[in-house]
Amino acid sequence: MSLEELQEYWNAHIELELEREGFDPERKPTYEEITEAGYSGISYALREHHNMTLSQFLATVGYADPSSDAYTWGIGDETTIEELESYVRTIDRRRGLAKSTVDTKRARLAQFARVYADIHGQADLVERVGDGANRQEEIQRLLAVFDEFHRDLESDASKLKYYGDVNQFYDHLERRAKGAFNPVSGIKAEYNWQRGDPNNQPLTTRQVRRLYEVADDPAEKILVLGLCAWGLRRNEVASLHHSQLVLETDDPHIAFENRKNGPGTVALLYGVDELVDRIDWLGGRDRDWNGYVFPSRASQSGHIIGGTVQSRFQNLADRADVQVGGELPTSKMGRRFWYTTYLKAQKQLLESLDVIAGEQGSSDPSVVLNNYLSEAERRKYRREFMRERLSDAFEG
Repeated sequence: MSLEELQEYWNAHIELELEREGFDPERKPTYEEITEAGYSGISYALREHHNMTLSQFLATVGYADPSSDAYTWGIGDETTIEELESYVRTIDRRRGLAKSTVDTKRARLAQFARVYADIHGQADLVERVGDGANRQEEIQRLLAVFDEFHRDLESDASKLKYYGDVNQFYDHLERRAKGAFNPVSGIKAEYNWQRGDPNNQPLTTRQVRRLYEVADDPAEKILVLGLCAWGLRRNEVASLHHSQLVLETDDPHIAFENRKNGPGTVALLYGVDELVDRIDWLGGRDRDWNGYVFPSRASQSGHIIGGTVQSRFQNLADRADVQVGGELPTSKMGRRFWYTTYLKAQKQLLESLDVIAGEQGSSDPSVVLNNYLSEAERRKYRREFMRERLSDAFEG
């Protein structure tokens, strides 16, 4: 759905479902309440397709936080906050942008300012560009911030969106003679970010099967499962901890307290036995094991980093002679395989409901999916179709 379609769907369906579940329609719903009503996937959709948090989305459908009179920037420099708010008011008033677009730009600027403060102690952005004598030092500070974004953001498209919003903010300061220079104007040339983002290409089922066949130890198999069967980001694979694993249940899953934009769970449709064996082996080998599925004694965090996941994945792809566009695939291509496989499973489910939809006098099978099946039934059928498609890759 487009953002506008999602907003309409919220008003027409989700809000009514929350009310039927007994939640106060006048109060901003929590993530847990939305999940309980059967819509846990909305955070994923907002994050992946609209680069928004759930709170930002709720603000666009009438749930502004009544306890706060102003946006919480998360930094302490009042001058910077004042100029950020002035810039947001300007683009809201003069550019004719949708409110959701303005909210998203503000969220990116806030994240930029917080990362800047985390790295450099405080986000005194305006003061540091007020004097041209600081140009060299400030460019280095900004490079450090964008190095962080380069590591943490998975797609070139996301990196370019952050860069564009930050660049426009500094241009705004220059136009108003509040900044002597724009410290990010040339920074994009430091990185090989491409708008087409070749990383968006997924691996094929045959390629995933080949990777899984060539993986010659349990750790490599978990690596392929984590990216391709569970759809995890490489940093999530790197930091996976046994305390997140809920395996002794009919619904085995991984629990995340803070998954980028909020809590969530990931179903384990494949690889539970391999995961149990890995945990048992790590615990039996080392009495002082720290609980990470991919532990590292060389890292302060106690686990490997996302870059190590990337290098191990590409090493495996090299041995398996798997390439995409003539290059070794990135770990994100494994995650894209999970995503495209899920979309195909969803399409297959909808196609299977065509007959029922016709009997109900509807040409749209999604009406049956959303209105005539409970969330538990929808989840059950989605997983059956997803498991069937994954079996092509992991069972051959």
